[in-house]
Amino acid sequence: MEGGSEHVKAPASIAHPPAHLLADVMNLLELDGRALAAFFAERGEKPFRARQVLRWVHQRFEPDIAAMSDLGKPLREALAACAVVAGPTVIGDTIAADGTRKWLLDAGGGNAVECVYIPEDDRGTLCISSQAGCALDCAFCSTGRQGFNRNLTTGEIVGQLWHANRTLLADGVCGERGGPFTAPWIEQGRPPITNVVMMGMGEPLANFDNVVPALRLMLDDHAYGLSRRRVTLSTSGLVPLIDRLREECPVALAVSLHAPNDALRDRLVPINRKHPLAELMAACVRYLPAAPRDFVTFEYVMLDGVNDSVSHADELARLVRDVPCKLNLIPFNPFPGTEFRTSPRARIVAFQNRLQDAGLVATVRKTRGDDIAAACGQLAGQVKDRTKRRLATRIVPVSAS
Repeated sequence: MEGGSEHVKAPASIAHPPAHLLADVMNLLELDGRALAAFFAERGEKPFRARQVLRWVHQRFEPDIAAMSDLGKPLREALAACAVVAGPTVIGDTIAADGTRKWLLDAGGGNAVECVYIPEDDRGTLCISSQAGCALDCAFCSTGRQGFNRNLTTGEIVGQLWHANRTLLADGVCGERGGPFTAPWIEQGRPPITNVVMMGMGEPLANFDNVVPALRLMLDDHAYGLSRRRVTLSTSGLVPLIDRLREECPVALAVSLHAPNDALRDRLVPINRKHPLAELMAACVRYLPAAPRDFVTFEYVMLDGVNDSVSHADELARLVRDVPCKLNLIPFNPFPGTEFRTSPRARIVAFQNRLQDAGLVATVRKTRGDDIAAACGQLAGQVKDRTKRRLATRIVPVSAS
């Protein structure tokens, strides 16, 4: 990780209105370093004030402007009159048997989004949502079945990271099965969350203008100080916005692939009809020179009788052969109402072996938090659908040998 933070204990909670209800005051979680510097410049303050406030908000997780003691009292009073630090309002907080923790967060208007904390021995990963619902309607995704209501703001996106760090510190627990803080980075005074994956509800690139400032805060040494290698954005394949991300804020890239040919992917991942696989592979190759890693991760959900045969594996190997990559095979996580089934373990292993025999790096993702519907593809939250669209024709699974 780059940068540093100065806290080992979260401050006491202070009540503020939910972020989505703020109207007459600025929520400081909405402002990245550039925006916060402009905010202070408009008020005749020096640029270093922005850095001071970033550290208070995103390293000490301090919600009380009056407690920001290295700001002069007149400045604190003036700031408190026009700004607050308003984290998300928590509707639900659930912990799985393996220590995975899922928060359901109020997004206003009857909507709620989910974020998930995944503890491991060498890292603490937070899966963050970017939209209330999703308009892309991928056939196997619980979020997509809910429809789409709105984009989350920058403050609502980075607020998930702020809340998770602050809550875990206040609880004093971390790691699998909710044990005490024992990880080296915690003992060194670093926050609980070491890695962020933009893989929660929504398509991050479809909310580009709010996601990128949130990413900048995650990377800012005066805020969370995460390495670009430790922040991963997952996309279903919005090709022009992959190119734009490369120019503006390249982080680790993951692509939700799920099919080795256009005919199948058109039905599983409908955005493929607009940006087919040849365009997507070319965009991945263009992204790599600016990327913090020398490979793209391709995510591939294993669906019984749909995309999991040996012939699919051979086709997939041919598709990605010119793209430096790693393949992450994801056992499908069922959710209520789905018509899909999880591929048998033996078939997943055979698929993986076939890819490895072709010289590719292929791993099988460990399922975490499925007992609290926090596993990959299961996040649904609460969404008041504004699209009112008819769901795309679904694939009818067939048996595969």
